[in-house]
Amino acid sequence: MTRIITALSEISQAYDALFVDLWGCVHNGVKAIPSAVAALQDYRKTGGKVVLVTNSPRPRAGVEKQLEHFGVPRDAYDAIATSGDSARSAMYRGAVGTQVWHYGPVTDSRFFDPLDILENPVVIDRVPLDAATGIVCTGPFDAQAEPDMWRPELEVALARGLKLLCANPDIVVDRGEVREWCAGAVAKLYTEMGGESLYFGKPHAPIYDLARRRLHKLGNTIPDSAILVIGDGILTDVKGGIDEGIDSLFISGGLAAAETKTVTQPDQDALTAYLETEKSDPTFTIGHLR
Repeated sequence: MTRIITALSEISQAYDALFVDLWGCVHNGVKAIPSAVAALQDYRKTGGKVVLVTNSPRPRAGVEKQLEHFGVPRDAYDAIATSGDSARSAMYRGAVGTQVWHYGPVTDSRFFDPLDILENPVVIDRVPLDAATGIVCTGPFDAQAEPDMWRPELEVALARGLKLLCANPDIVVDRGEVREWCAGAVAKLYTEMGGESLYFGKPHAPIYDLARRRLHKLGNTIPDSAILVIGDGILTDVKGGIDEGIDSLFISGGLAAAETKTVTQPDQDALTAYLETEKSDPTFTIGHLR
C-alpha cells in the first residue's frame, strides 16, 4: 500500500537520483510550480542528481528553452531525457522507413533536425501520406479535437500497412486549466484500429535507458535501487517506474486530482479506490511536489 508523504525531504535521503516528470509536476504547461522547483533545488544542494524525464516530443534543447520560458531555473535539474530524443534516435535508425508522413503540428518540426550522435543515420524525407513508408506522430493536429476526427487519415495509413512511431506516449496533459490530447491518444486509436504503434517514452524501456545514460554522463554510477521516479501519470510515470523496478512517488494533484480528491493532499479513501481501479501501487504518494 502506498505511503502518503507531505514533502520530498521526508524520503529523499534514501535516493541518490530522481527521474522527474515535468508536466503536472514541475510546471503546469504555462508556468513553473514554485514548490516543486524549491524541492528540487533543495535536493540538489544535498548532492542528489535530478534528471528530468519527459514524454515531450521535443529534443532536450527545445525542452530546456521551454523550461526557461516557464520560469524553471537551471539549478533545479542536472540533465534532461525526452521521449522525443529517444524516438528520434529510433527514427534515424530507420524504424519506420525513410519516407515519413509527419502527423503533428508544424511547431514540432524540430523533431526532424539532424541527430549527430548516431553513426550512419538514415536520411529522412517528409512526404505526403500517400507516399510514406511510415508515420511519425508528435501529436494531434488539433489537440482539442475529438479523436473520431483523426480516423479518416489513420484509416488510409492502416490500409497501407504503415507503422506509427509515437513521439509522446502521453494520452492527455493539462495546459493550465485546459486538457489537451497528446500523441499517445493518436497511437492508442491507431492500435485499436488494428495498426502497429511504436513507443519510446514512458512507460516504455527506451526512455529509462536514455535517462540512465544521461545520469552516467554526469559521472555517476547509481543503481536503480537508489533512484526515485516522480510523476503524475499513473500509466506512464508510475507504471514505468514499477516496470523498471524503481521506486515511485505519485503526484496525485496532477492528472488524477479529481479522482483522488486532491487539493493539498489526496483523500485517503479516494486515493485507495483510484489505485485499486488502476491496479497500481506506487511506493509513495504526495498531493503536489514540494
